[in-house]
Amino acid sequence: MADLSPIDLQKALKGADYPASRDDLVSLAKDNGADDSLVEKLTRSGTGRFDGPNDVQKAVFSNE
Repeated sequence: MADLSPIDLQKALKGADYPASRDDLVSLAKDNGADDSLVEKLTRSGTGRFDGPNDVQKAVFSNE
């Protein structure tokens, strides 16, 4: 996947319960079949806890 989109992120995190830890979201994304590059961005997000989907989106896409 060349370009990650917010829609890809939403699909990867389908079923997430917030607040959530980064590790929980990484595990969920893998279970949901997320692209490796999305999982890597989430892993390197620098945030340990997310209060909701908007927090995740900001963390993942702010460093592009």
